[in-house]
Amino acid sequence: MAGSKTEDGSASLACAAQMPRARGRLLRSIGWLTTALCVTAPLMLAAGFLWFIWRLPADAATPARKADGIVVLTGGASRISDAIELLAAGQGRRLLISGVNRGTTSQEISRLNPELARWARCCVDFDHSLNTLGNAIETRLWTERQGFHSLIVVTSSYHMPRAMAEIAHQLPDATLIPYPVVSDRLRTEPWWTSGATTKLLLSEYMKYIFAQVRIRLNPAYGAAEPA
Repeated sequence: MAGSKTEDGSASLACAAQMPRARGRLLRSIGWLTTALCVTAPLMLAAGFLWFIWRLPADAATPARKADGIVVLTGGASRISDAIELLAAGQGRRLLISGVNRGTTSQEISRLNPELARWARCCVDFDHSLNTLGNAIETRLWTERQGFHSLIVVTSSYHMPRAMAEIAHQLPDATLIPYPVVSDRLRTEPWWTSGATTKLLLSEYMKYIFAQVRIRLNPAYGAAEPA
């Protein structure tokens, strides 16, 4: 019995001695893993940002085909005029201007673009959504009301990846044709020479990542409608 007690005591001491060593190995593993994440995560984000920039179109191109409708997401003055010009050229039957100020009307657009007044008065609709997700939801509602199956999407080149992702999520069965509007600054100046442009592109890249994560976490296209 005494021998058995001695053996049990020795085993307990051995286990007690091994516990700090095991805890130390675990802490070292966690430390290495944390260090690896701290190093690789910024590298992956930087590589993704360069890929995002590389994919941005350098210039606008005539849509490859006509569509049932056209939607323009506001944010730049030239986007609306470009979209109405597409409408006037017969690239779509009707235009939705998404995200406009509540004071914007067909009359105001006609005043600013008198050569496009005819189309602004007859074939343009508006919604007042506040962000890209709201633009996409309103675009879905408008597209369903009109019975359209294909859209030309007009927005700035750097905003196009997120806009296409959000609209495609809302309208998975529709054909979407991008029409990117490239600003003069992006066309003539390398983005890395301007702190403001770099900040703008980096912000849009992070919003694009967030949108992609949210879409993958909620694969069923949105039934929620904006307030």
